[in-house]
Amino acid sequence: MVTRYVMSIDQGTTSTRCILFDQRGHLVSVTQREHRQHFPRPGWVEHDAVEIWRNLERIGPEALAQAGVGPEQVVAVGIANQRETTVLWDRRTGVPVGRAVVWQDTRTDALVEEFSRRPGAEAVPERCGLPLAAYFSAPRIRWLLDRTPGLRERAERGEVLFGTMESWLIWNLTGGPDGGVHVTDVTNASRTLLMDLTTLEWDDGLLAFFGVPRRMLPRIRPSTETYGTARRVFPGVRIAAALGDQQAALFGQTCFASGEAKCTYGTGGFLLLNTGTVPVRSGHGLLTTVGYQIGGEPAVYALEGPIAVTGALVQWFRDGLGLISSAPEIETLARSVQDNGGCYIVPAFAGLFAPHWRSEARGVIVGLTSYVTKGHLARAVLEATAWQTREVVDAMNADSGLTLRALKVDGGMTTDNLLMQIIANVLDVPVVRPMAVETVSLGAAYAAGLAVGYWADLEGLRRNWHRAGQWSPRMDPRLRTMEHDNWRRAVERALGWVRPVPGHR
Repeated sequence: MVTRYVMSIDQGTTSTRCILFDQRGHLVSVTQREHRQHFPRPGWVEHDAVEIWRNLERIGPEALAQAGVGPEQVVAVGIANQRETTVLWDRRTGVPVGRAVVWQDTRTDALVEEFSRRPGAEAVPERCGLPLAAYFSAPRIRWLLDRTPGLRERAERGEVLFGTMESWLIWNLTGGPDGGVHVTDVTNASRTLLMDLTTLEWDDGLLAFFGVPRRMLPRIRPSTETYGTARRVFPGVRIAAALGDQQAALFGQTCFASGEAKCTYGTGGFLLLNTGTVPVRSGHGLLTTVGYQIGGEPAVYALEGPIAVTGALVQWFRDGLGLISSAPEIETLARSVQDNGGCYIVPAFAGLFAPHWRSEARGVIVGLTSYVTKGHLARAVLEATAWQTREVVDAMNADSGLTLRALKVDGGMTTDNLLMQIIANVLDVPVVRPMAVETVSLGAAYAAGLAVGYWADLEGLRRNWHRAGQWSPRMDPRLRTMEHDNWRRAVERALGWVRPVPGHR
């Protein structure tokens, strides 16, 4: 009997990976290739979409060859992608009109400020579930249309297409200029500021508000559906799933029930809580987004709390302060002391994300005394990630009416066992790490396999999930309350930071 597999494309901010999974959810082969980061001006971040496509053309066949597998043994391909990154390209030639504008890019800050003063701005969050912010795709589309001569006219005629990275890759995989399929899924569409959160369709009012022509937009489809058959890279294989990377991690962590949550800890942190089939509008600084949609079933929604700086704080501790030579050393250093010595770090390097959304906030270190050592500082670095997680969880509990009972975690920082224990202590719930660390890629694979019957149902996926570690709370409630109060006072300092007047002494 011929063994069958599912291929996952994980198109991330710094690299693209192809990972082959078997029916037990085990990784069979993996290939990866980084792409260049372009910074043409301060605050601008760009990618070459053609470079990313060429990388996929190279690593896709390599992943099959590494496993000794032919395309005929791959039942489906699923895609997980960096969200909000914006690509515009010519429908006839397949050539992008310029570099892709990355989700980290802040060039549209002034444009967003202008939009916020316009009539109808207050209706944007109500319709799409997102705050009017430069973080999302619509302002980037408008910026490109305004600044590229003739582009708007071409877009209105349907000659120029928009997509986030999954749309760009699906279009190329299925033929490109020769009949490529132009689609997006509901999770990525929900990050554009252009989709109605309840109808799951492009909203005429939002399109008019941002000045985005409908003809340039992809069709919105469920997360698990056969969009088309690959004609390149994986010829003959069905393209059967697409999910934004954080929603893919939610799926890979099998958070299929309302009240289940995951947090991915990398450079930043992304905490998503499954809230069921009715969108929960946030009154506490969170994002309402689509978690996933399986075929023709109702969409499942989520509350999301992005945290700007988690692993980046460890990198700063290593590279900026030179107190450690490698990231894993921070756990050893933090274990050299019993507590933080009264020191707290709020890493608002460029403002604070959820639940504050204050771009003017700046980082602070409070509680310094001559008693504090680099060990205490290392502990404060880890605790900063835990307390930021606590702020998001408190907001989620308040918005949803649910009480978090456990937190599933993934990402590079989860190898730090002390950090996992600190998070459990601060949240007062168990923290659980899965055996499979590639949850983003696995989620895309699960969704694709589910779409073509490779896996029968969600319960079968749950059976594939295995726990690698669990940390239960071990903190005196009175100490937790005191530490929380101290953290909140430190955050108030960060929020109250006043920008110095240039040249003033």
